[in-house]
Amino acid sequence: MEKTCNDLLDEYRSLAELCDTLEPDQWALRTDFYGWTPWDEIAHLCYFDETALQAATDPDAFAAGARALAAEQAEGLEISAIARRKYGHLDGANLTTLWRERFETLVSRLRPLDPKARLPWYGPTMSARSFATARLMECWAHGQDIWDVLGRSRGPSAGLRHIAHLGVTTYGWAFVNRGLKPPRPMPFIELHAPDGDRWTWGELSEERYVRGPALDFALLVTQRRHRSDTALVWKGEAAEQWTSIAQCFAGPPADGPPPGLRTRAR
Repeated sequence: MEKTCNDLLDEYRSLAELCDTLEPDQWALRTDFYGWTPWDEIAHLCYFDETALQAATDPDAFAAGARALAAEQAEGLEISAIARRKYGHLDGANLTTLWRERFETLVSRLRPLDPKARLPWYGPTMSARSFATARLMECWAHGQDIWDVLGRSRGPSAGLRHIAHLGVTTYGWAFVNRGLKPPRPMPFIELHAPDGDRWTWGELSEERYVRGPALDFALLVTQRRHRSDTALVWKGEAAEQWTSIAQCFAGPPADGPPPGLRTRAR
């Protein structure tokens, strides 16, 4: 739990430091993610880091808030609009300050928890370790949107392995979420880390696999790149199906970006 929380905090702080460099007009740029602006991306993270803090400290308050959110969304209100309503009085700099306060507190509350402790979330409960990993993935993915729209390169992330592992463990979820039966056995996964390390999951196979850079795999499962715009290679029917729908985050099925929108991240 200590390692996961350290990596989570590093991911948060790295993105907050990027936000500190943004000029006022850059906060209004339109990213590839549904046209959200960097302001929308940070407001989204701030909103769910606040609810995550509730989940970790006051489950009853979280449950009440989750019911209210579901009711608003059932009426057709988008989560981006809900976040704008909540934080719209803040400019980018002040929003970042508030978000930093929230995520610093959140990590401090997650750190002492038993990794297997169950926390409520939108859907099934999650272990504390998985909960922290999911927050890391969210921060990394929405941060990628901002790096992309700014045209800047981001350095290697210590959280990349967490995201890759989450991408692998949500193999079945990506199918079930679409009402499909997950093909078995799942492909062998072999990823190459930025430091040259080799990460693997599953049983070695030359007939069913997904191989390539860990960064590209993370971009695929967070739906920040189309598979054809990565250096990933795959073989077998299960791999063919999975790489077309991979989704490591909760919520309804999402299709991700079209091919050719962006090449792999630098």
